Amino acid sequence: MEQCVLDLEVDVNGEDVFVVNERVVSSYSGKISRFVGKSEGVAHRLKVIFNDFPGGGECFELIARFCYDKGKVIITPLNIFKLTCAAHFMEMDSLSDLTEKSLQEVRYWSWHELLTALKQCQELLPRTGSLALLDKCLDSLIGRVASSCETSPSPSVSSSDGSGFRLSCDTRSTESLKSSAFRATWWFEDLVALGTDLIRMLIKLMVAKNFDHVIISRFLLYYQKSRFASASADEKAKIIEVVVDMLESLDSRCVSYRSLFGMLRVGLNTNLSQCTRDQLEGMIGSQLDQATLDDLLVPSPVGTSCLYDVNLVLRFLKSFLGKGVCCVPLSRLRKASALMDLFLAEVAPDPHLKPSKFLALIIALPDSARDSCDGVYYAVNLYLEVHSGLSEDQKMKVCRGLTYEKLSPQVLDHLTRNAKFPPKSVVQAVASQQHKLKSLLQDKSHALEAVNGGSKQVVLYAKKFNLTDENEKLKAHLQGMQWRVVELEKVCRKMQVQMTKVMKSRMASHNSAKSIPRLCS
Repeated sequence: MEQCVLDLEVDVNGEDVFVVNERVVSSYSGKISRFVGKSEGVAHRLKVIFNDFPGGGECFELIARFCYDKGKVIITPLNIFKLTCAAHFMEMDSLSDLTEKSLQEVRYWSWHELLTALKQCQELLPRTGSLALLDKCLDSLIGRVASSCETSPSPSVSSSDGSGFRLSCDTRSTESLKSSAFRATWWFEDLVALGTDLIRMLIKLMVAKNFDHVIISRFLLYYQKSRFASASADEKAKIIEVVVDMLESLDSRCVSYRSLFGMLRVGLNTNLSQCTRDQLEGMIGSQLDQATLDDLLVPSPVGTSCLYDVNLVLRFLKSFLGKGVCCVPLSRLRKASALMDLFLAEVAPDPHLKPSKFLALIIALPDSARDSCDGVYYAVNLYLEVHSGLSEDQKMKVCRGLTYEKLSPQVLDHLTRNAKFPPKSVVQAVASQQHKLKSLLQDKSHALEAVNGGSKQVVLYAKKFNLTDENEKLKAHLQGMQWRVVELEKVCRKMQVQMTKVMKSRMASHNSAKSIPRLCS
């Protein structure tokens, strides 16, 4: 380094102070040149203060050496990001040209060099000049990951022969390399060290390049679990926010609902944004038919009296139905209804659960989702038993969730003898079954008419159609229908007897004729 006058003092981020020759540095830096030009005529030593110099004192030293070595510098993957950002900051066009030229060699970097460069880059984001370099590095990284189905890059060996790929026998066994599962996930652990901003950019590029969504989903969940080990509460919230946001961009069928529930439970103890909570609940709700009862038994938030978070389950149901019932296959609706019947029975004994919330759980799914309402009946029965202090109107409000036509004869029989249910509910159940009986009788009459003398027009779709066999099948069906009608008649008669007893009991207890119309109206 040649002898020169040190007449410029540079304070770098309040951490380091450098004294350099202003003519040497200003000959390469447009920013210093302008500063010196404005200070002509000043007798004492000039001083420049930089509060946001990229890379700090270490990076400024690289810049100074570049100036004193007459524009010569060794650019490597270990310093290219620092030099690029510093060159933009100091307005050093000659250095920017050199870093841009060196960037063309990114395809020859080893896996280890590529990762090291990315880790340094995340410390400098979002500095001007770093984004273009970052895009090229991420693109190279994704290309190597995608190519790993055929060959696996060695992250521990630098590539001196110009090849970005090589088989590693030092760090990974030959047997492991033969495993397709290993070839798909070998890079997981290496990328855990990257920050959330880089992970977001990486996943977006992977999605844009049609990467396998299953592998992306597995990596994001692996990343979340690995980073949580040493993360603070705020860092955990940030990690979940990024992971959830990226998972939402994937095909929902490729995301494990079990992992989503686990993430939700972890997120309950962190300060997640409302947007992230909505995203997470929406993804869980869309797969509600795959959940189990244990998944839904989430403790109620602090400050609320209920045992379980009923509002959360209601939001799940809203997301499950999505744009409408018609968009959800019936098989999925049936699974969800079976799960909800179990959940209803679990929350029914909660003394703090209001009737309006309990009813909301019952009617959240459409009536078509249930073939039978027996499960709902047992839950309502348990709820009324625990909440014995409810008024008649409140009890009737809860019973609105029952579809009496879908109750089995055994349950109907139990209902007529159940003093916990309001008499109005029993009356509605009897009326509903009588209407059902009437419809069955009409159906039987019409069917018999068609067989015994009604319209006998038959459309023959095949020459081998056997009219005698068809008549036998129809008669067998009618016999079965007739048996069901007889059973329903017995149930209705029994219910009427029970209703009479209930009415007499009510009259005796109240000793008022005015109460009868109010209860039976």
